[in-house]
Amino acid sequence: MKKQKRREYQSSDLVKSFARIHGFEDKLVAFEIKDFLEDYLDESLFNEIIRVDLKEKIIIIKIGSPLLKNDFKMRKSFYLKKFHDKFGEEKFNDLYII
Repeated sequence: MKKQKRREYQSSDLVKSFARIHGFEDKLVAFEIKDFLEDYLDESLFNEIIRVDLKEKIIIIKIGSPLLKNDFKMRKSFYLKKFHDKFGEEKFNDLYII
């Protein structure tokens, strides 16, 4: 595991505190989910993902490719479990693919 530099760690805490104060923690989690998908998926597949949002504990992933959209819908429970394992079950409880 890559060790963060002290300054990076402090910046991360600062951003999280700012997000908590101003109420956009969900957007930060959505960015983390998109980063996870970028690492997990092939580059060509990841480029088909248009947007990732988190609203009211529901992950919303907008996908441009009909084939990839169908694949995500068929493997919805698999991806939801991956997200729960990575980010915790308390952050979201459902996954919508649009």
